[in-house]
Amino acid sequence: MMASERALSRGRTAAVLAAVALLGGCASFSPDGGFSSVEATAKERLGKEVRWARTTADADSSDKRVAELLAKPLTADDAVQIALLNNRGLQARFADLGITEAEVVQAGRLSNPGFTFGRLKSIDGVEIERSVHLNLARLVAMPLVNRVEARRFEQVRREVAMDVLALAADSRKAWVQAVAAAETVRYMRQVKEAAEASAELARRMEEVGNFNKLARAREQSFYADAALGLVRSEQAERSARERLTRLLGLWGPQARFDLPERLPDLPSEPKDQPDIERQAMSQRLDVQAAKLGAEQTARNLGLTRTVRFVNVLELGLVRNKLEDGARQTGYEIGLELPLFDWGGARIARAEAVYMQSVQRAAQIAVDARSEVREAYGNYRTAWDVARHQRDEIVPLRKRISEEQQLRYNGMIIGVFELLADARAQIAGVNGYIDSLRDFWLAQADLDMALIGKASLAMPAGPAAASAAEGGAAH
Repeated sequence: MMASERALSRGRTAAVLAAVALLGGCASFSPDGGFSSVEATAKERLGKEVRWARTTADADSSDKRVAELLAKPLTADDAVQIALLNNRGLQARFADLGITEAEVVQAGRLSNPGFTFGRLKSIDGVEIERSVHLNLARLVAMPLVNRVEARRFEQVRREVAMDVLALAADSRKAWVQAVAAAETVRYMRQVKEAAEASAELARRMEEVGNFNKLARAREQSFYADAALGLVRSEQAERSARERLTRLLGLWGPQARFDLPERLPDLPSEPKDQPDIERQAMSQRLDVQAAKLGAEQTARNLGLTRTVRFVNVLELGLVRNKLEDGARQTGYEIGLELPLFDWGGARIARAEAVYMQSVQRAAQIAVDARSEVREAYGNYRTAWDVARHQRDEIVPLRKRISEEQQLRYNGMIIGVFELLADARAQIAGVNGYIDSLRDFWLAQADLDMALIGKASLAMPAGPAAASAAEGGAAH
């Protein structure tokens, strides 16, 4: 009888340990570290490739692709692709996926069991005590903790995908600014050359008595302003190019990349998007992340209530050996009595955090609607201005210049009037360049407004971490 009871006890102990081992080994790492969803987002929204350089082979492959794109004048799409492959800050952001997944896996695993051994000596003899302890509360809360951590991992994936899209938008805008700045420098050089020629002619005419000092001073003043404008435009070009270089992650010989000479032409018609608010609400990643964060916090509140009274709960398997050879087996449970702390403070904090997340999510939705309306309004205005510059001002300046040339050929006007008109025509073209640059920047801002803003995404850490730690500690 005693032998059968001992066998049954050993069988139960083995079954408990086997179940615990099975539950403790359930959490595991995904094959791609959650990166496939980021890849899919970049492919769907941008039509571009994004890589996580986790190995030397991955890095070499990206470097080879970057070198191929840099071998020709850099288009806006090529600049975006290089940034997605080569920006080190983005690669560091990808590491957050691995960090978060490791935390999720860790939260889904039981803490290691404890083993105690005791040898007690008394007048009656020596008593040997052995026991194994397991955190039973962690086992009870594990399904809830796993769900909380899975939602947190999903939120981090969304935020990383949003960072990818934000980098793409910033790179496109930096490319537009760099190309426009280089084009502006070329036209400012023409303005300076025209002003220099006018100032030199005024100097010579003054020397022979055909020009007064006031008229010459005016021409010299314009030349000085043109020279200063050229210096400032060259500085703006350097700054714009360096910003693009930083976003692309280029250095050394790579930084000597070539850009096209001019911006793309203005589209024949602007986009007509009457339902732009609904479109933004359905596809903005920051809105989706905010909604997910509020839902996650609600789940955390449920978890906090579940473990409210379970502060310390341990299950122990005990096996003692007495001096006379007799053995004692059984189990023990330790439970902290909620005499002073009934968990009310934890519940109040969880409810406050939940209401905070709900209000933040509502504010993000309000901001998103306003931002997308503003971005679309700026886009339409920029298109109208650029079209007006292209179809009205530039052709008008050209016609005036042609008429002035005819009058100069007929000796009706002098060379100074002709040079002044040439300067005005160059300024008109330069104004169109600025308006075209503003349009493409507005286009990039509109695209980003329909995607979301990383700065508006709700943080994944505090609410989720507190609940996960609560489940883990208890």
